[in-house]
Amino acid sequence: MEPTTTTTTDSREDLSQIKLTGYAHGGGCACKIPPGELEQAVRGLGGQTNPGVIVGLDDGDDAAAVLIREGLAVLSTADFFTPMVDDAYDWGRIAAANALSDIYAMGGTPVVAINLVGWPRGVLPMELLTEVLRGGLDVARQADTPVIGGHTIDNPEPTYGMAVTGTAHPDRLLRNDAAEPGLPLTLTKPLGVGLLNNRHKQTGEVSQAAIDSMTSLNREAAAAALAAGVTAATDVTGFGLLGHLHKMARASGVGAVIDRSAVPLIEGAAEALREGYISGGTRRNLDWVRPHVTSGAGITEEDLLLLADAQTSGGLLVVGEVPGYPVIGETVSGAGISVR
Repeated sequence: MEPTTTTTTDSREDLSQIKLTGYAHGGGCACKIPPGELEQAVRGLGGQTNPGVIVGLDDGDDAAAVLIREGLAVLSTADFFTPMVDDAYDWGRIAAANALSDIYAMGGTPVVAINLVGWPRGVLPMELLTEVLRGGLDVARQADTPVIGGHTIDNPEPTYGMAVTGTAHPDRLLRNDAAEPGLPLTLTKPLGVGLLNNRHKQTGEVSQAAIDSMTSLNREAAAAALAAGVTAATDVTGFGLLGHLHKMARASGVGAVIDRSAVPLIEGAAEALREGYISGGTRRNLDWVRPHVTSGAGITEEDLLLLADAQTSGGLLVVGEVPGYPVIGETVSGAGISVR
């Protein structure tokens, strides 16, 4: 949707009236390139032989890992997207938490971050960008991660995120190719933010529960997973629970079973699903993974769409039981995903 007016005011009160979601064709991780198209684009780019690369392009893990010396790996990742909420400060917080999540999903500790910004400078005031950056900085502070610069471009759609560098012990990485059969599947955040974000974009209705979830760091969940001896995990973002589980199961050579009734939902998500606030990104996720999914008795198309819901700053999907978080299924021998 194209905005019809240009805002030039610099007052905080007037800034709050700007609907950021109206300046982007999609929002949050729902604006990612569909997984099938992305895999086609990067096909043939893996297989790097540098001996220092522990985790590279081959399995599409959450971050790259490079061995620096014995006992120390450096992790590198970048994540950015268009606004999924209208409040600039909240968008900045969500984007920062989402970028930091890739480091936590690998079992690492973030060390430093830099901002990545695309801004329609002739359309939106720079004071609004200040609010975005302030939100990102505040979440980075919560993660004890300094933000030490970045890069900006003049861009038709507002875009914000971070490139994050972290560290981990190379023998304690959480990888998406290390799952084994016969283990519980744990999910550390409820699903449904994609539905609630799409409802927000279309109606202006704010879900505080969704914002609270998206701005929550995965630091404690990652620490709990490592303490439990887990070796395989990923975070659930734009490709949905089904998509990220498929990638992990495929990389590890295992199958998986999901118990639909055990999957936690954010308050209001079920209602948003019934009301039809399903993003195009979610539908593309399900189209991509559907050939690998078997539905049990009573599982509806809406159930599958919920499990494919494009999350932004979602939780960790962990192969293993993590105390304090719900078990939603298990890994099994074979291939494919069964939803029961």
